[in-house]
Amino acid sequence: MAACLLTGTAMAHGDVVPQSVNTTTLPPLGEKWLPANPYSEGPAHKEALRIGTSAYNQNCARCHGLEAISGGIAPNLRKIDGDCMGLADAAKKMACYKETDEFFLGTVRRGRVRDGRVYMPPFEGILNQEAIWAIKTYLETRREP
Repeated sequence: MAACLLTGTAMAHGDVVPQSVNTTTLPPLGEKWLPANPYSEGPAHKEALRIGTSAYNQNCARCHGLEAISGGIAPNLRKIDGDCMGLADAAKKMACYKETDEFFLGTVRRGRVRDGRVYMPPFEGILNQEAIWAIKTYLETRREP
């Protein structure tokens, strides 16, 4: 019984090989990592959303849930910037979103390790900047307060 539980936990957290994402239809962002999502709005938003939806399903859904609906094992990414949504002051709201973008980018690039255990693998070198921001664009459409 215990072996079954341990196996379920390991598989639930994803024994997945990260998949690269074709971002050639997005405007290139360059070598320097941007501090905020450039695809949140503007002409590339629709294409970033299309790519981000697919990239999320390929690389994130196994742990964070289909359509970003978490089953409770991994963080609920629909609430990643929930604290920002309730801010009435537009400047404070935008600053909050920028902080969330920086946290998201750092987490995806470097992963999360606690007490020597990998909770999230690093995706830097697998996903380029365009792919990571496209995934964030998808998550922004799934926001929940």
